[in-house]
Amino acid sequence: MMPDLGKYADAVLSSYAVSILLLIVLVAVSIRAARKARAELEQIEGRRNG
Repeated sequence: MMPDLGKYADAVLSSYAVSILLLIVLVAVSIRAARKARAELEQIEGRRNG
């Protein structure tokens, strides 16, 4: 169910879309950084132990 947004529907819906897109990008960048940090940590620990 969608509320009646009147003449502001385009602005509101595009704002929602941009917000969702930015959240997706932020999550993706965070996951990528975490994977990179984990790989670097494993490499450093491998040098120390091996």
